[in-house]
Amino acid sequence: MKTILETNFTDLKLFRRGKVRDVYDLDDKILIVASDRISAFDYIMPQPVPGKGAILSNIAVFWFNHTQHILPNHLISNNPDEYPDILQKYKEDLQGRSMLVKKTNPFPVEFVVRGYVAGSAWKEYKTNGTICGITLPKGLKEFQQLPEPIFTPATKAESGHDENISFEEMCEIIGKEKGEYLRSKSIELFNFGHQLLNEKGLILADTKFEFGENDKGEIILIDEALTPDSSRFWLKSTYAPGIDQMNFDKQVLRDYLLSTDWDRNSPPPDLPDEIIMKTLAKYNEALKMIIK
Repeated sequence: MKTILETNFTDLKLFRRGKVRDVYDLDDKILIVASDRISAFDYIMPQPVPGKGAILSNIAVFWFNHTQHILPNHLISNNPDEYPDILQKYKEDLQGRSMLVKKTNPFPVEFVVRGYVAGSAWKEYKTNGTICGITLPKGLKEFQQLPEPIFTPATKAESGHDENISFEEMCEIIGKEKGEYLRSKSIELFNFGHQLLNEKGLILADTKFEFGENDKGEIILIDEALTPDSSRFWLKSTYAPGIDQMNFDKQVLRDYLLSTDWDRNSPPPDLPDEIIMKTLAKYNEALKMIIK
């Protein structure tokens, strides 16, 4: 499989080029192509991670197939042989890294669920005893499991930084009824993923979901779900609160960037081959453990 930094399907209508995915409008459907781009701290890195897009796509399809009992999703097919004729010339580029999906009106919110104290949440907790403004019990250690998962929505940003918002602020954007429904579904999806991954030797620390509404008013799961790009995974066998965790996400890349003098407000530095390969290895490990 060849490495793809970005697609260039000139006879198709490019709807959006995100941090990782190229999205094409096919009138009544959408084509999503997962490139090998990788982002960190809301910046796209100069170099791709070869094969990463295929890994993300396969993991997303796994979860779409396993969460339909919770709510429907947008997946129609990930087999290019079943795609419209206009896409057949691009089959080599689409194989293993694409999805043909239903068209929806996406909610302009990221639906984040946290089950553990980690990352930016730990920094806030140490300072204020809160995570995204939610007051938590005193004395929690870094990486400790929360008494119950918490819902911490954020605004979506194709470039620049996502911003945490309160549940009430989210409801002002999408409405209270939909807000309460999607908070409930987000937590239900997180709990299902946490339990299934626990059986596979992984801990789901936190994740984000995206939802959309189709022309019938039906709310469905879209974009991706429970992948290393949208989630924080740890190795269960070595897990303990208060110590560094074995990660299966972009932490190798984040740690490298934090070790440089990059200010995170300017174009990121080139990545050494070693960091690219270590990151790819983590994604491959996650793939094998999740879909086994």
